[in-house]
Amino acid sequence: MAVYTEVSFEDLQALLKNYDIGKPTSFKGIAEGVENSNFLLTTERGGFILTLYEKRVHAEDLPFFLGLLEHLAAKGIACPVPVRRQDGAQSMTVNGRPAALLTFLDGLSLRRPEAAHCAQVGAVLAHMHDAGRDFALKRPNALGPQGWPPLVEATRARAETVQEGLANLIAEALAVTHAEWPENLPAGIIHADLFPDNVLFMNGTISGMIDFYFACNDAFAYDLAVMLNAWCFENDGSYNLTKGRALLSGYSKARALSDAEMAALPVLARGAALRFLLTRLYDWLNPDPSALVRPKDPREFAKRLRFHMRVKRAAEYGI
Repeated sequence: MAVYTEVSFEDLQALLKNYDIGKPTSFKGIAEGVENSNFLLTTERGGFILTLYEKRVHAEDLPFFLGLLEHLAAKGIACPVPVRRQDGAQSMTVNGRPAALLTFLDGLSLRRPEAAHCAQVGAVLAHMHDAGRDFALKRPNALGPQGWPPLVEATRARAETVQEGLANLIAEALAVTHAEWPENLPAGIIHADLFPDNVLFMNGTISGMIDFYFACNDAFAYDLAVMLNAWCFENDGSYNLTKGRALLSGYSKARALSDAEMAALPVLARGAALRFLLTRLYDWLNPDPSALVRPKDPREFAKRLRFHMRVKRAAEYGI
C-alpha cells in the first residue's frame, strides 16, 4: 500500500470539520501511486480521495495542479476536482504534509490496453491539450532535459549494479538527446505522466484521467512521446506498431501534428524514455523504507531507450 504518512480517525475527524461532505462511512489507504499517500474516503454523499503529497510534489505547486483540475473539468475533461473547504481553500496540511481532498472517479485502469484503447486515449490527450490552452498559471517541466543531468550524477556510481552497461547507455543517450532536442514546438499544458494506470475505463470507454502531479508547460508532442513509451510496448520490451499507429492516429484526428512535431518524435520519445529510466533508477537505488510498495524496475525503460536510440524517422512509430 503506497501510504507513507498515516492518517488516524482523529486526524480525519479534525479535517472533515472544514468540509461540507457529510459523515464518513469508510476510510482506508489505497495502493494507487507511489509518489503520495492516498486514502479512499466514503461519506453519506459519495466517494473522495484524500491525498497527502510526499515526495516530488511541493506545496507551492498545488495552486497550479489543483487549479488545473478545476479548469479542465470546467472544459469537459473527466478528471478529479478538488473539494474546496468551507473557507474556499483548495488544500490543507495534514500531519505536516500538504494535502487535498478530491472527487472520486469511477472506472478501472487497464493492465494490458489494446489498440482501440490507445486510439481513445490519444484523442483524449489532444482534447486535454486544447482545453488547457487558456489556463493562466504556468509551471516549467522540472523533469525536462535540464533536470536529467542531476539525476545522472546521482545514479552514475551505482547504475552498473542494476544492469551491466546501463551507465554507458545513459551517458550516450543524454549526450545525443541534449544535442538534438527540438525548440519552438507547439506547446502548452501537458500531463507528462499519462500511463495506463492514470486512465480509467468503464465498459471499454474512458471515464477519466487522474494523477496530474507532473503536469507542466512543455511541447504537446513530448506528451505524446511519453504515451508512446507508456502504452505501446509489450512486456518483452518490443514496440507494438499497431498500438503506436492507433495512438498517433487518435491524437492527430483531434489535433493535427505539424511537420516539425513529426520530425521531432524520435528524439522526444528517446528523451521521454530517458526521463523515466532516470527517475525509476533513482528511486530503485534510494528506496523509501517507510513505503510498502516496491519502486518500479528501471530496466524496462532501458529496453525502450535502446529501441528509441535506433529509430530515425517518425514513420517507425506508425505515423
